[in-house]
Amino acid sequence: MLKIWGRTTSSNVQKVLWCCAELGIDYDRVDLGGPFGGNSDPEYLAMNPNGRVPTIKDGDLIIWESNTICRYLCTTRGGERLYPTDTAARTNVERWMDWQLASIGPPMGSLLFGLIRTRPEHRDQGAIEAARRQALAAWTIAEDALDGSPYLAGQELSLAEITLGTLIYRWYAFPIERPPLPRLKAWHDRMRERPGFKKHIEIPIT
Repeated sequence: MLKIWGRTTSSNVQKVLWCCAELGIDYDRVDLGGPFGGNSDPEYLAMNPNGRVPTIKDGDLIIWESNTICRYLCTTRGGERLYPTDTAARTNVERWMDWQLASIGPPMGSLLFGLIRTRPEHRDQGAIEAARRQALAAWTIAEDALDGSPYLAGQELSLAEITLGTLIYRWYAFPIERPPLPRLKAWHDRMRERPGFKKHIEIPIT
């Protein structure tokens, strides 16, 4: 059985868990990271020298980096609907996966640390506002991309949504100003209909 190391409140672990839910993959998960610790244990670092989560083990194969894990699960578990085999269609999915890492992930991470993981009296409101504006600019790109398409890579949910799901959930959950982006909101609402999103993404933010 697939084994996953990582706490359920980690956005990167959540991607993998939602992917497993969409593909019907059974797994054994071990709490690790955050309040559970274990990241610096020698046995864990032997698997993942970064000391981060998630890490998975499939047979004798160890994999880390959440987007890579999601790609692997789709290619080995019949996940073509999430990660197409057609080169052009796959490119449409992968660019959003890379966009998640490079464009929207950094400002959303800053909002997480500024709004959730920093005590109110220590918050840097200027930095929070700068991150909000940067995130809004990025989400506006997604808003435009959703013109005429229910999902970022076409007519069906894909790894583009799975890798962005936690971030869009947090965008609408954070106590911030959000100008109306109707296509983005409808896209978020479509994700909320998925059982895996409800179970693994819509949970308290810590």
